[in-house]
Amino acid sequence: MDLGIQGKKAAVAAASTGLGFGCAKALIEDGVQVAVCSRSQERISEAAEQLGAGAVPIVADMSSEEGARSFVEQATARLGQVDILVANAGGPPPGFPGHHFDRRLPRGDRPQPAVDDRHVPDGASRHARTRLGTDRGGHLDRRPPADRQSRRLLGARAGVSSFLKTLSAEVARDGVTVNSAQPGIHATDRIKSLGNTDVVAQRVPTGTLGAAEDFGKAVAFLCSEPKFITGTSILLDGGAYQGLI
Repeated sequence: MDLGIQGKKAAVAAASTGLGFGCAKALIEDGVQVAVCSRSQERISEAAEQLGAGAVPIVADMSSEEGARSFVEQATARLGQVDILVANAGGPPPGFPGHHFDRRLPRGDRPQPAVDDRHVPDGASRHARTRLGTDRGGHLDRRPPADRQSRRLLGARAGVSSFLKTLSAEVARDGVTVNSAQPGIHATDRIKSLGNTDVVAQRVPTGTLGAAEDFGKAVAFLCSEPKFITGTSILLDGGAYQGLI
């Protein structure tokens, strides 16, 4: 299937492993040149080697406002322009405590200052469509969780979704689409390191955990030519969320 994005330029944050890597891989397979970032030079260089010639490695820390902005700026400088932006960041560490919430909350669970109307291309490049999204949240955005820690994360993640929804309306007439891809539990290295993946998988209607590659393909589709898909959040959770809306 031709997504109509061959030759475009993309920036995928936090893409050395996991869902970010899956997004970068899918975009590169569709002919997109992709800037990818990590805090570690070694990790992002290794990831870029695995991704192939279409990957441009950049060192940036998405847990800070300065790092997030730096990634977008470096990606624009290296690629010439950014047509596609995937605002990804890692999830909270195992055992993430409720205290020191604001200080320790990962960038992926806060509205990202780097992802705003200042980074929708202007001038002639503005008409090359940019797509933005968050890969954090999943069904936590739609169903209040029971535990205190998750309730705190819910508020932050809902804030990201609200931000993207508002931005989608502001830039829609410029031919820019803004969507949110919200994952359930995927078989990333981080999730595997927590153990009990077989038990967790049985709680998903499909009986399996998601694959980062499949998540990436769904994100690549959201970055494709159809311009009428915007301002929406798409769950990629194997049917785990059972609500009607």
